[in-house]
Amino acid sequence: MSAPDTNTEKQKKSHWPPLIAFALVVIFGVGIILYWAGEEIATAPEDGVANDPAAQQAEQDGSDATTSETIEDVEGETVNPGLDEETGIDN
Repeated sequence: MSAPDTNTEKQKKSHWPPLIAFALVVIFGVGIILYWAGEEIATAPEDGVANDPAAQQAEQDGSDATTSETIEDVEGETVNPGLDEETGIDN
């Protein structure tokens, strides 16, 4: 089905405000993305080290921040909370 009366001149006049609004929204969105990317680049650490609080604390303590302890290292044995220890079957 098509519209019974298609007046393209009238449609041009009524469609230009929403089209300009869409264009402004797109320009604003691209501007925000570029601003965000620029801020990330400007605030990035220069020596390549991430701004990780754990790494900074480890650096102050003199320990190696690249190694991490696993649950097994801390507790001695990994425990599955859903596992029945007598039968070895999940609950």
